[in-house]
Amino acid sequence: MIDREAKAERRRALPSQRRPAPPSWRQHLASLTKITPARLTLGVFSLMIAVFTALLSLPAATTSGQRTDLVDALFTAVSAICVTGLVTVETATHWSTFGLTVLMIAMKMGGLGLLTLASLLSMSVMHRLGLAQRMMTANETKAERLAEVGGVLRIILITSTAFEAATFVALTPYMFFTEHGIGESIFLGLFYAISAFNNAGFVPEAQGVEQYLGDPFFSIPIALAVFVGSLGFPVILVVVKKLRTPRRWSLHAKLTLTTTGLLLVLGWIGYLVLEWTNAATLGGQPVHTKILAAGFAAVMPRSGGFATLDVGLLTPETRLLTDVLMFIGGGSGSTSGGIRVTTFALLMLSIWAEIRGNPDVEVFGRRIPHETIRQAIGVLVMSATVVLLAVFLLLRMTSFSLDQLMFEVLSAFGTVGLSTGITAHLPTEGKWVIAACMYSGRLGPMTLGAALALRHRTRMIQLPRERPIVG
Repeated sequence: MIDREAKAERRRALPSQRRPAPPSWRQHLASLTKITPARLTLGVFSLMIAVFTALLSLPAATTSGQRTDLVDALFTAVSAICVTGLVTVETATHWSTFGLTVLMIAMKMGGLGLLTLASLLSMSVMHRLGLAQRMMTANETKAERLAEVGGVLRIILITSTAFEAATFVALTPYMFFTEHGIGESIFLGLFYAISAFNNAGFVPEAQGVEQYLGDPFFSIPIALAVFVGSLGFPVILVVVKKLRTPRRWSLHAKLTLTTTGLLLVLGWIGYLVLEWTNAATLGGQPVHTKILAAGFAAVMPRSGGFATLDVGLLTPETRLLTDVLMFIGGGSGSTSGGIRVTTFALLMLSIWAEIRGNPDVEVFGRRIPHETIRQAIGVLVMSATVVLLAVFLLLRMTSFSLDQLMFEVLSAFGTVGLSTGITAHLPTEGKWVIAACMYSGRLGPMTLGAALALRHRTRMIQLPRERPIVG
């Protein structure tokens, strides 16, 4: 009797002693949110680069049926995922239809932001978006409040699809009327639409876009798509929601639109003045072609990368202007790189406040926190450090001039894609350097720094203050 009672007691105790069931795939997906957003960003981008490198390495991805060298496949994958457009092989002639399709998918995923796609997948699977996932998506999309993330995701999909569709509708009939077949026109229209809105700059035609110099039916749709894509989804979200009440737009939206507009006008005038008499570019063109081509060129340094003018034939002054515009880049949370226009605006405003002796930086009736100004300075210093280090390494590796290498590095860091024509002639080590610039330019030096930081220190004791002499 005692033995039976003991056995029954052991059987009742067994369920509590059983090992827990292995975690489901949903629990594995949720556990990823415990990783810091910066490190997860690096991990996801690196994984996708590896996947697309493998796809582009397949024999079916090339027109010759031969495998592409690893460094060229990796370089192209980084350029597509980071929506840059720099290439070491000719896009139109080297890649097959399958390879070009892979590039389109990579550009689309890179433009939307891989963390955004991951959050959309999580929403569809779990039917909700948790706090940690909202924080990750807010880090990628630069949403001002976590509650806005759902709206940002919807705006991302609606806006990108709408503008790509509009660009596709505008370009496809034009391609057909310019002696392209129906199938080829559809493919070219779709490729250009994705490449333009995502600011990728890949060109699927062997003749390049120089054949469309001064052509409004090509230049205007492409320029509009690039311009809107470079504003950033947080700006598009605010403008769409409050289109009729500009006074209620956020400070970020006002700063981005104002600074972008000023840079566009200054760039437009600069290209016109500097290239007006250049016989190799605009010198022999009619006035209307000069105006349209200069406007198109002024939009591209935002991160577009399309060039109807041969960059190698531009005057040194024009290339310097382009360097500055590429380093500034586009809007935060957009498909562009660089230090971003808001960072540039905050730095200029802080300098203006210092000149006037104002203790605070104020704009549009708002006061900018000192922490934001310090962050802008940090972005500027880290970005300049990346650029200078890359230029130094390339000077040691190659025989190209400082002007050419500086242009190439800034184009890579700004994820622009413009080039003087030296990309394919770089040594293998130089291609690695440019690929690293594209990678860091897309993710941001501050994101890289946060991802590589081992820990965050909180100081309990503060040292006494003392001001050194500045200047």
